[in-house]
Amino acid sequence: MAQDKADELAKQLSNPIASLVSVPFQYNIDFGIGPDGDGVSQTLNIQPVIPIRINESWNLISRTIVPVKWETNIYPRDVFGIGDTVQSLFLSPTAPGPGGLIWGVGPVFNLPTATDKLLGTGQFGIGPTAVGLIQEGRWTFGTLANHIWSVDKNAEVNATFVQPFVAYALGSGQTLTLDTETTYNWNSEQATVPINAQYTKVFTIGDQPASFQAGGRVYVNRPKYGPDWGLRANFSLLFPK
Repeated sequence: MAQDKADELAKQLSNPIASLVSVPFQYNIDFGIGPDGDGVSQTLNIQPVIPIRINESWNLISRTIVPVKWETNIYPRDVFGIGDTVQSLFLSPTAPGPGGLIWGVGPVFNLPTATDKLLGTGQFGIGPTAVGLIQEGRWTFGTLANHIWSVDKNAEVNATFVQPFVAYALGSGQTLTLDTETTYNWNSEQATVPINAQYTKVFTIGDQPASFQAGGRVYVNRPKYGPDWGLRANFSLLFPK
């Protein structure tokens, strides 16, 4: 892959609402869970991103997260299956705004697709989501956020997610990213705050563009019996227009 093309794809990957079809397979493993600290949570997030061109001025970006989970030494029994699906839709201008601002807003949905009650809420949820970022030179700065309420009267889902991120392009399709993926549960009044550091490399398999990402995280704040630290590996298929 030519270096310029690899760098452009790497730049688009740092933008959650870029006009780039991608199919990431993101594997996460977290350690230190439970009262004894021997619980392990593994999640494979299948999260396709599909931009849809509405007209010359606007795009609609679909971001889907389908988690496949394996929880061991956390519950009275080990659990494997699919968790709840999170579906986001962003309406975004095709051209950056003042100051180079790239932004998108829309709805987010929690779909009760869990195959086991221990892996999901069992409730349908809905709320707003938004993202804003600026890409200048080798740097990308931005924040993605959403809030989901369940429509069920029991309101078991009432959570805010905030993900500020900064990425630096190293060249040759390589990127370093630092972010947090903070979730605040308003029902339990508990915050989960992991700090993630990740390295990404764009490459090709034959003629197929792809990327690989690896990194780790530490939890600077967690609910009681939550994880201490974790690792991440991400393989993405890329389909540039």
